[in-house]
Amino acid sequence: MDINSASSVVLQALTQATSQDTAVLKPAEEQLKQWETQPGFYSVLLNIFNNHLLDVNVRWLAVLYFKNGIDRYWRRVAPHALSEEEKTLLRAGLITNFNEPVNQIATQIAVLIAKVARLDCPRQWPELIPILLESVKVQDGLQQHRALLTFYHVTKTLASKRLATDKKLFQDLASGIYSFACSLWNHHTATFLQQVCSGDEAAAINSLERTLLSLKVLYNGAVFDTRAPAPASPSGRRVGPSSACREKLEKTIILYTKVLLDFLEHHPCPFIPLIQRSLEFAVSYVFTEVGEGVVFERFIVQCMNLVKMIVKNDAYKPAKNIEDSKPESLEAHKIKMAFFTHPTLTEIGRRLVSHYFLLTEEELAMWEEDPESFAVEETGGDSWKYSLRPCTEVLFLDVFHSYSQTLTPVLLEMVQNLQGMLLTAVISSSLMTVYNAVGLAAYELFDNVDFDLWFKNHLLAELQVSHHSYKLIRRRVIWLIGQWISVKFKSELRPLLYEAILGLMQDPDLVVSCCPKKNNPVTYLNATSPVDDFEFRTEQFLPYLESIFGLLFQLLQQVTECDTKMQVLHVISCVIERVNIQIRPYVGCLVQYLPLLWKQSEEHNMLRCAILTTLVHLVQGLGAESKNLYPFLLPVIQLSTDLSQPPHVYLLEDGLELWLVTLENSPSITPELLRIFQNMSALLELSSENLRTCFQIINAYTYLSATEFLQNYAEGLCRSFCELLKDITMEGQVQVLKVVEIAIKVSPHLGAHMFQPLLPDVFRGILDGERYPVVMSTYLGIIGRVLLQNSSFFSSLLTQMGAEFNQEMDQLLGGLIEMWVDRMDNITQPERRKLSSLALLSLLPSDNSVIQDKFCGIINVCVEALHDVMTEDPETSTFKDCMLMTHFEEPKLTDDEEPPTEQDKRKKLLALSDPVHSVSLQQCAYEKLKAQQLLMGEPGFQALMETVDTEIVRQLQEFLKGL
Repeated sequence: MDINSASSVVLQALTQATSQDTAVLKPAEEQLKQWETQPGFYSVLLNIFNNHLLDVNVRWLAVLYFKNGIDRYWRRVAPHALSEEEKTLLRAGLITNFNEPVNQIATQIAVLIAKVARLDCPRQWPELIPILLESVKVQDGLQQHRALLTFYHVTKTLASKRLATDKKLFQDLASGIYSFACSLWNHHTATFLQQVCSGDEAAAINSLERTLLSLKVLYNGAVFDTRAPAPASPSGRRVGPSSACREKLEKTIILYTKVLLDFLEHHPCPFIPLIQRSLEFAVSYVFTEVGEGVVFERFIVQCMNLVKMIVKNDAYKPAKNIEDSKPESLEAHKIKMAFFTHPTLTEIGRRLVSHYFLLTEEELAMWEEDPESFAVEETGGDSWKYSLRPCTEVLFLDVFHSYSQTLTPVLLEMVQNLQGMLLTAVISSSLMTVYNAVGLAAYELFDNVDFDLWFKNHLLAELQVSHHSYKLIRRRVIWLIGQWISVKFKSELRPLLYEAILGLMQDPDLVVSCCPKKNNPVTYLNATSPVDDFEFRTEQFLPYLESIFGLLFQLLQQVTECDTKMQVLHVISCVIERVNIQIRPYVGCLVQYLPLLWKQSEEHNMLRCAILTTLVHLVQGLGAESKNLYPFLLPVIQLSTDLSQPPHVYLLEDGLELWLVTLENSPSITPELLRIFQNMSALLELSSENLRTCFQIINAYTYLSATEFLQNYAEGLCRSFCELLKDITMEGQVQVLKVVEIAIKVSPHLGAHMFQPLLPDVFRGILDGERYPVVMSTYLGIIGRVLLQNSSFFSSLLTQMGAEFNQEMDQLLGGLIEMWVDRMDNITQPERRKLSSLALLSLLPSDNSVIQDKFCGIINVCVEALHDVMTEDPETSTFKDCMLMTHFEEPKLTDDEEPPTEQDKRKKLLALSDPVHSVSLQQCAYEKLKAQQLLMGEPGFQALMETVDTEIVRQLQEFLKGL
């Protein structure tokens, strides 16, 4: 593309591409797209956006096309890559001048230069950094700013490269420019302060912009160098809230603190010389009068985080054995101990509690006007890094943990001073903050606070004060109890607490947001923490269950915020989970309401997740009665586990859990419940972390109705398993094989027939001596089931494998028995060891010479299994098979035990017909040996027994005596 002739054509196309008329716009865009791969196109674009006389929109579009072209065509290996000659000209043209008058275009040019630098600097573009360094020194304000802006984007981009060689190159670059960047920042900062003092705001704003850019350059280099900027902050006292500089100045100060925080995080040891000055800086502004009228919220958060990171940093803590400590750790620890004196810690502790824990005017207004939003506090995660209240609480916890000996008496004194005082607005606020502190430090105060006595003598009484002005304290008291209940709270006091909670929830003043000038019972939800606690006792809670559950349900209906409904549902789920079947008389209203709530939450998938969790616990609590929920429950499961439905992204995990517990508690199969399994094929193809739950669901269907389930779905399931086994971990293989084993166990004939395509691989795995013991154990379990419970199918399988291996059936059977005996130690479960013994004994009596050759091994396996399953009666000195089950008994449960599910009952009934639990191994061995003796005659049988080790024979006779 000839530049001179093409410029006007490209300019016209760009002009048309800025049109609002699609008839003009679309053809222009198509034309520009075709030119993207033409040589010289980007040189034309460079000339266009460097021409300040042209329309701004046209120049803007030219910059964007150039920038996008770098990503597509700048790399040498890219299709239609730019030639090296053109790239050389473009690099030279990009840095010939830094005088772009339009800020937005200047930023885009800086970004595209940085993109080129990422690919070419410093090897193909060594002159870039020297030119930038020279350009930021010029006196022209515009050129200096644009060069500094470009310098910032280049260093930012180069710093983001992660290959070791690239990081080393940038380290060298950062070391080279660090001193210059630091002096540049100091110069612009000093200029800004002088201009602020002289009242020249316009010039001050320009200088501040340069200060910010140079600080950003400094920030990009700081984490790669071992030096850091000296802690000094532009004074905020000379810049009032209404000043034009204020916003940008705050931005600059925050970036300054970010430099310190990130440098401390990445290079704690080089930061040690700055610990003292950083602590003095942060503590003076945040915890003394120095900061009054100057500090702003984000700055306070950053300073608190700085103190927190220094206090908590592991690199600044000496080892338990001082001699093992690094010199740097000892030095840092010494600086910290010298700074955190008793007066300093006392002031920090008091200021945190009495000043920063206070509810702000905005929070109090939210309490009154929108109590639901107030109740759903933002906590957890990394919120402490950005929000003042979580930041304050995390800092308090870390400082209190590190200096508890100093701060514990201070906090206890604050509690003592407030007890019994006449309530005023000031005292109310102080109580709130002190209770907050005591709750946060519960574990640290374990040995210093008799919480049971405090609860009985003070806190319980405060919960019962119903005056409107006491609402703040009631909320904080119940939160405080929630913090302490898992730390130190006697079990016998819980009924008193339940009564107090019930009183709070029944208080006529505690209405919901439909009456916004009153308090919201949502604020008392954390009072249910006594239910979600290790020491919870169901019998203590039952007298209050009906009332509390009813009030929770009313609350669920009344609240409107999605987050609040989720919170209430969490509490309801917790209650149902803890009381289990005791909830059955009280869930009628909830069961009727949940379908409506599900429909209303169509756009709120997280609320639907909470509903699914509630349904899981509800089904577990209702047991077989959950069948009455199927008209609502089954469509919910269908939607949640259907991968073709968009909500599955949010609902799948909880939906699968609900599916599983529904099957486990189902008394019988229904056509609708069976139909949902159509979703399973796609779920197995997904091969996600939910695969284990999918296998449990398949097993649950097998236990529930093996015949209907296998006839409808086993063929497709077998295909899915064949695909899965091609690319799955050993653990996954075992899970798949266990599903097959259970199917054969529940339905020996249908299960073996339906999963027949998988069995040759199992047989082959045994003959090949599978080296993973768990997999081999599962293989032997499957073949053992087939041999013992479906011998005709085993014969056909043996015939099939004989044809495959081109061997006689007897020869193949001999190899199978030999490997089985040899790898018996791979089987660790007593049930499977007995199964193997019964399966091998089922081959007797036999006149087959191969089986008789393996007779010794069969007897060895039998005796090993007898040792596993036989117990001796000390009175009669006779042996009994401990795995035998003769009848089904409902287990007697303690209060802490959950009742058996319907699936547990099905497993017990299945065990009654399972040979492992219905056939005596001792009796079976005796009868098989007797039959073999009759078949061979006494001489032949004795010759056969002589092939067995005499000690094994003696042990066998010991087990069989008395029969």
